[in-house]
Amino acid sequence: MSFEEGTKLQFVPFSSTVSPGFWYQLVDKKLNVFKLDDSPKEINGFYTNFKTSGMPCQHNIEFDSFDTNNAPPSLCFLSPGVLFNKNTIEEFKESDKKALLESQADVLWDDIKSGRAISDPSLLCRFMLLTFADLKKYQFYYWFAFSAFLQISDHFKVKSATPMSEFPVETLENLASAVTEYKENKGFFLLSFDGENKNDIQCHSLEDFKTVNESGKKYWFVFSDPSGLNNYPGWLLRNFLLLIMLHWIKDIKDDINVLCLRLHNSDGKKVISNSLLLKLKYCHAEVDNYSSNRPPAVGWEKNKTNKLRPRHVDLAENMDPKRLAESAVDLNLKLMRWRLMPSIDLDKISNSKCLLLGSGTLGCNVARALLGWGVKNITLLDYGKVSFSNPVRQSLFEFTDCSTSGGRPKALAAAERLTKIFPGVNATGVELSIPMPGHPVDTNEKTLSKAKEDVQKLEELIDTHNAVFLLMDSRESRWLPTLLCSAKGRLVINAALGFDSYLIMRHGVDTSSESLGACASHKLGCYFCNDVVAPGNSIRDRTLDQQCTVSRPGVSMIASALAAELFVSVIQHKDEGGCIPQEDDEAYYDNKDEFPLGKIPHQIRGFLSHYQTLLPTTYSFSKCTACSELVLDRYRSNKVDFLLEVFNSPPKYLEDVTGLTQLHQETALAEDEILELSDCESI
Repeated sequence: MSFEEGTKLQFVPFSSTVSPGFWYQLVDKKLNVFKLDDSPKEINGFYTNFKTSGMPCQHNIEFDSFDTNNAPPSLCFLSPGVLFNKNTIEEFKESDKKALLESQADVLWDDIKSGRAISDPSLLCRFMLLTFADLKKYQFYYWFAFSAFLQISDHFKVKSATPMSEFPVETLENLASAVTEYKENKGFFLLSFDGENKNDIQCHSLEDFKTVNESGKKYWFVFSDPSGLNNYPGWLLRNFLLLIMLHWIKDIKDDINVLCLRLHNSDGKKVISNSLLLKLKYCHAEVDNYSSNRPPAVGWEKNKTNKLRPRHVDLAENMDPKRLAESAVDLNLKLMRWRLMPSIDLDKISNSKCLLLGSGTLGCNVARALLGWGVKNITLLDYGKVSFSNPVRQSLFEFTDCSTSGGRPKALAAAERLTKIFPGVNATGVELSIPMPGHPVDTNEKTLSKAKEDVQKLEELIDTHNAVFLLMDSRESRWLPTLLCSAKGRLVINAALGFDSYLIMRHGVDTSSESLGACASHKLGCYFCNDVVAPGNSIRDRTLDQQCTVSRPGVSMIASALAAELFVSVIQHKDEGGCIPQEDDEAYYDNKDEFPLGKIPHQIRGFLSHYQTLLPTTYSFSKCTACSELVLDRYRSNKVDFLLEVFNSPPKYLEDVTGLTQLHQETALAEDEILELSDCESI
């Protein structure tokens, strides 16, 4: 295509390209950094003039665009930008687009007029990005604006437009060598040479204009042209010409030569034959009109249907469903931090390793509640099978898990169902029978060996988890894990059900010394600290209704939710399991910052019959059959031998060890000495 003299310049607008990685970074920034802050954020983009003929005038932003210290990719040029990310789709739609564009045009105008764009030509490439990110659906609405000034082309008429392919091959090679070896290329520079044969070619920064202009050499203004259309330069030339007008137009005696530099590969070499040399004539009289008055600006990008409308991208279909689920779970939790709980440590929750002893009614519901809190590591332990009565109350089982031959193992079925609900969880099921006091294991060598293996496995599980939930049916099944956790300093959350009542409590964790054997003066009590009898076989001589946990259906859901909430509250405190309940409201409010989720009780005792909740606090009992130093010392000294003695002996053995037997005798003796007086007697 040939240009007639006086032809008006036309420019190719940018076409934006956004890497999916940028949207992933925006999601992360929105959740963890920006939150509700919708103030402007600096980002970087880039463009390139290294392309084949016919390619669009492309502008790119990538996953690292938020790191404004990053250099652009090789053969690319920096484009500084600003991001306006709105909190709602309504704010995005109702944003004053004209005002936003005008504000950015003011910044660009100041960069050009002040001369900052001479020392940093990348400022001529400013852009703006208006966005809204739908974090639930992974849909993104966006609109680019590349600010440029109108009327500039009215003062620059094309005298000629010469494809560089018409230049001699030797000249092209010399020019290509000079521009590709110029290390200070920021997208805009000067190129000087001697004579028509383009000898002694040199590249200069824009700051050297005065020296180059007075040198007597011929020179061209050069800009790295992202346009791939043969006779039409890219959008950035508008701003470059304005810079030339305001700073140098009066010093230029001849026509303005602008090289629209476009590189491509040919036989392994970088060549410039696709470039375009524009010879422009201008009118000096127009310059003073721009000394104080900014020309009007344009720049909002048209969408794919060539309309001035925003664009939309849906990444949900392109994402791994597992990753989508993980992001959605994280989203619900991180939203809490925006307004309600800014100090909550979500990483501490997600990194917790929870061992759930019992995979029945309580175990299933606690697991679901922990999942909702973002706990990613859950181990369920049980020795039972799924029966036909379980699925309606135990939320991780279905009818297909039941069988007339016994059903699936509860722990395995529950863990499998957790991973179906949320693939991002590391859920493990363990079939294990917990040895208990009052249930002898010495009937034969096989049962004895199995009991030792079960104890060892339970110890290993407790060692590899930082929180243990006691969610079993019987009292005696809680004894061994209570003892082991107390000896190992593990946090224990205990949940127990009655017909219309429940108990949730955390066992005391001794944090007074690095030695777990040290006695803490204010250690909270465990499940057994309020008892003055040792645990025994609770199902012996019991009818069916007494053997099973018969409770109102809602009780287990309430108790399970409270157990999970108590656990999360405890680990958010700086002392974790060692924190002492603040029973005094004034003391609590004085230290409220230490309790991100509110008060942390020792026990929660609920009574559904009259909808009452009590929060008692009790401290460790020196004669406790599970956590007292008398029992812990025996365990540390004799390990499994002591445990086997407990399993195979009547409850009196533990009572003798702890001194409860002596306490009973002293109590009985005191009762015998009490004088019974009638109403008419006196002392």
